[in-house]
Amino acid sequence: MKTRVLISSPIFHQSGTFNLFRRSSPLHFLAVFRYLVTKSTANCNSREKTKLDLGNINGLDDALRLFEKMTKARPFPSFKQFTQLLSRLVNLKEYSASILLFKDICNLGVSVDEYTMNVAMNSYCLSNRADCGLSILALFFKRGSVPTVVTFNTLLKGLFREKKIAEAQELFTKIVREELCDLDVIIYGTVIDGLCKSGNTKLAVELLGVMEEGSCKPNINAYTMVIDALCKDRMMDSALNVFDRMSERGIAPDVVTCSALICGYCKTYPDVMIDNAVHLFRAMPVKGLNPNLVTYSSLLQGLFLSGRFSSALELFDELRSVGLKPNFHTYCVLLDGLCKNDRVEEALSLFDELKRKGENRHISYYGIIMDGLCKANRLDQARGIFSELPCIGLEPNVVTYNILINGCCQNGLLDEAKDLFLKMEQAGLLPDCVTYNIIVQGYLKSGEFDGAVKFLEEMSAKGFSQDSSTFTMMLQSTSPKLVS
Repeated sequence: MKTRVLISSPIFHQSGTFNLFRRSSPLHFLAVFRYLVTKSTANCNSREKTKLDLGNINGLDDALRLFEKMTKARPFPSFKQFTQLLSRLVNLKEYSASILLFKDICNLGVSVDEYTMNVAMNSYCLSNRADCGLSILALFFKRGSVPTVVTFNTLLKGLFREKKIAEAQELFTKIVREELCDLDVIIYGTVIDGLCKSGNTKLAVELLGVMEEGSCKPNINAYTMVIDALCKDRMMDSALNVFDRMSERGIAPDVVTCSALICGYCKTYPDVMIDNAVHLFRAMPVKGLNPNLVTYSSLLQGLFLSGRFSSALELFDELRSVGLKPNFHTYCVLLDGLCKNDRVEEALSLFDELKRKGENRHISYYGIIMDGLCKANRLDQARGIFSELPCIGLEPNVVTYNILINGCCQNGLLDEAKDLFLKMEQAGLLPDCVTYNIIVQGYLKSGEFDGAVKFLEEMSAKGFSQDSSTFTMMLQSTSPKLVS
């Protein structure tokens, strides 16, 4: 394996010198945390053996006290113990503290190894500072250390986490081209996952193909990530093709793979493929796979979308009978399915049950119920629920405003709709593309073309576009004028 230096970013150097530990203030970090920690620790002299109990660190103060104790010990504890302390801070999600302590460790002259630097790099990346993580990479080369696949994997995860897709792709290409480390299935998985989550599914499929042809073969996780992304993109034929390739290589699907396919079946063609989803769901236990809450929720949504109301309710009962507890997403699916299948009363009963249990603290629940009431021509009840929100500590959001504005427009109450539009802006909520399309359609439906044009001009000025329904209604409204 070749080892090459990867120092191309301007953050590596400043005026030709390495500047990772340059301080903007003479105040040392040790002085800062001594100020923060209220209880002082006993001094340790050179003959005193320092007892390090890393297992009793339950918070930042504990870590800082121990660090101060370690810095007073003579000789210093080993770099491994310092590294364990940094790792504990990362586990506590105290990333900034981990970074600052790493700098102090280096300034104290304590020798650090590749693992310590990887911990510091991970702290930067988890703090959404992958650019500073790159500076740790420069430190590897400055100290004559060789970055490992773990190092590069950490950097790639950080870049993808910050949605710096182009930078991540460039780094990965450089790693491969210059053979900077031995690639394993984990680093491939990081890149595939990052590409899938950023909408670059086609590239992820191509990379999976590269793995299949190379020496590092894809595992179940790599296949599942690609299948899931294809299903979410409603590309079921491609997803099934990847599934077949996986099966041909002797890799058995797991619960996550099956759940992804069931979700794809249900969302892509619910009327046509719901039977495929049900068949796969029932085949899972035969293969030793127990459907989880995601699996049940996906099929539940598919059954509602395909109009199989009774089967959906039976599945929900089954979900609870096998010991699974419905979560926020499951209840959203259930409430929405009931409303869209003209079972608003049952949705209201479930909503009241959630209130009694104290599980109604989600604005989405209220939005679903309001939408169901509006579509059932029960606008007064929807208004009542909307006005109830501030009383229970929930603030209306753009979605709930849009739902009520739409309800008013559908009932010809344009003045009320416009008033809600203004209140929405006064509340600091910016109308979105959906808001404008709703209100323009409301004016057009009521025959008030001039009012629609006014909002349409405002909508265009803000960079929003008409949806297909608004465009069609505008054409229908202007056609008579063009003829005359």
